Amino acid sequence: MIDLKDYDNAVIKFRKSLNFAMLPVLSWDFYSSSYEEIKQTEEDAATLLRLVSSNSWNIDTEILDTKLKADKNVVVVTDAKLNIVFATQNMWNMSQYHPEEIIGKNPKMFQGNLTNTSTLKIVSDAVKEKRPFEVTVVNYKKDGSTYKCWIQGQPIFNKKGDVVNFIAFEKEVA
Repeated sequence: MIDLKDYDNAVIKFRKSLNFAMLPVLSWDFYSSSYEEIKQTEEDAATLLRLVSSNSWNIDTEILDTKLKADKNVVVVTDAKLNIVFATQNMWNMSQYHPEEIIGKNPKMFQGNLTNTSTLKIVSDAVKEKRPFEVTVVNYKKDGSTYKCWIQGQPIFNKKGDVVNFIAFEKEVA
């Protein structure tokens, strides 16, 4: 037992002689969550660029990158029939839905009794007329609670001029 005590004391003495500061364990938790967020954003950006390429979008990819990375928007892409084909992983933070839970569904899944019908008409008219829109709407989370969602949407045209997708940049607002 005495040998182990001497060993422990030697280790303590050695560590004290080193010139570096120990970080508290909690700081690693902050780093870890930031790392995961950055990693997810990079994965989302790569997937979005694959969509751009495979669907021949006529869009400035730098704008997509800014909206996704710098502005930290949730990005939702639908096909021309308004079925969700892509959502960023930060969708969970806003709605409590994982992207894979909403793929193939219509964005109407987020609407409910408190969703303003006149706001929805603005979106519907813009989609029919194939033009951009910007609204704030009351949406519903997976647990049934509400949140205000700022949405900036626009049609995505291919190089032939046909609408192939719609894209929405979204954020929860107060």
